[in-house]
Amino acid sequence: MAGYRDLLRTPGVARMIAAQLTARFPNGMSSLAILLHVEQQTGSYGAAGLVLAATSIGQAVAGPLTSRWMGAWGMRRVLTLTLAVCTVAILGLALLPLSLPGYMIAGCLAGLSTPPIQAAVRTIYPKLVNSSQLTPLFSLDASLQEIIWILAPVLITFVSTQIGTVQGLLLVAVILVAGGAWFILSPEVGRVRIPRSRNALGTVVLKPPVMLATVIGFLLIGACAAVEVGVVATFEHGSLAAGIVLAVFSVGSLAGGLAFGHIPIGPWAMARRLVIVTVGLALTMISLNEFWLGGTLIVAGIGIAPALAVLFAITSASVKFSETAEAFGWAGTGQLIGAAAGSAVAGFLVDLSDPRGAYLAATLFAAAGLVVSVVFVRAFPDLRGRDASPRPDTEPLAVTPS
Repeated sequence: MAGYRDLLRTPGVARMIAAQLTARFPNGMSSLAILLHVEQQTGSYGAAGLVLAATSIGQAVAGPLTSRWMGAWGMRRVLTLTLAVCTVAILGLALLPLSLPGYMIAGCLAGLSTPPIQAAVRTIYPKLVNSSQLTPLFSLDASLQEIIWILAPVLITFVSTQIGTVQGLLLVAVILVAGGAWFILSPEVGRVRIPRSRNALGTVVLKPPVMLATVIGFLLIGACAAVEVGVVATFEHGSLAAGIVLAVFSVGSLAGGLAFGHIPIGPWAMARRLVIVTVGLALTMISLNEFWLGGTLIVAGIGIAPALAVLFAITSASVKFSETAEAFGWAGTGQLIGAAAGSAVAGFLVDLSDPRGAYLAATLFAAAGLVVSVVFVRAFPDLRGRDASPRPDTEPLAVTPS
């Protein structure tokens, strides 16, 4: 923990972490807020699911595009524009008397305009710290984001069910504006300039480490989404146990990230972390008792944040600085698609059998990620004793003495 204290004392680091966590806090609220509001307005969970699907498609499409635009137009311009459009779309969802197609259009617009905070902050991090601090910073970031998934769903569920779904969406908009403004106005966002990428859109994702980060992120987040379906299906009568068990899962991830964030990242780092995740998830199928599920999900969670930290580090270390935002945008898109796939597969298996089907899906997603990390281990960069920062876009020129 002393290392993390020193890291947080580095000028700008604590402010950037706090600002981006606040700006991204609505990410943990918006899906539930939209689900509850659209279901109440239409009386159909199916309709709400269609709106959420439209929102997710918008986010997946926008990730690489808006991240790349930051290199062309500047971070503050892109973040301000997307923040404004996203806020208007959420207010439209909350206040306008829309039909189902109208809700879907507004949801898709909100997804398309989701501010690329995650790509922006992970592009800024290498400029804030020295090379030895970057990997622990990625780990700390991956760990602390679990706070969003612990607190945000509880808060939005309370507001939407106890006060009103309109008020729930208005709360999302208020936090989006306040957190986004804090992040956009941070000095570091104004100081860091992303060079315009010289490569075509999508070229960066063809680099093996970026492709691995995208594919494994898809599988890892797919596993987490399947766990959520399983927990909700296990405690289907509105029991508080579902929220507590999911919170425990996030607490395990937070603890794992803080405990293992200092460990150097070698080619086998991802495989070792995914072994922990896979074993923990496999154990969930033994019993659906809440205490057993809580214990096994703590074990699985211990590997989640450290695995995400590996994804962030190998992405950063494998690209030029001008490509970092787009690379993180593609990784984020992979995770969004993984969340949708994990939820869909888990839901199908629950319908076929019982909640154990969802935990089976989670285990298979994690195991697939483990297999990929083992089969393609040579494609992972060895960051032990190496700078995880992106490469500069300008190389030193050899000068011939006259």
